[in-house]
Amino acid sequence: MNYIYILECKDGTFYTGWTNNLEKRCKDHNEGKGAKYTKARRPVKLVYYETYETKQEAMHREYEIKQLSRKEKLNLIQSKKEFE
Repeated sequence: MNYIYILECKDGTFYTGWTNNLEKRCKDHNEGKGAKYTKARRPVKLVYYETYETKQEAMHREYEIKQLSRKEKLNLIQSKKEFE
């Protein structure tokens, strides 16, 4: 399974990425072994994710989400919480 995810950083900013091991990737980000962007903004918190069958699908969706404004990302995160 492949995932796209959004992390909320300590400074309130969002980081979007993709992985095939969501738990490990979140742990890596919090240990400073993730992206350069999150290294200086720890701790990070997983606030959103989606699952995909293929890496290509996940990477395409990651690109789409990275094009969204902060407000649109907040709406996406909130819509997921409403269904939990």
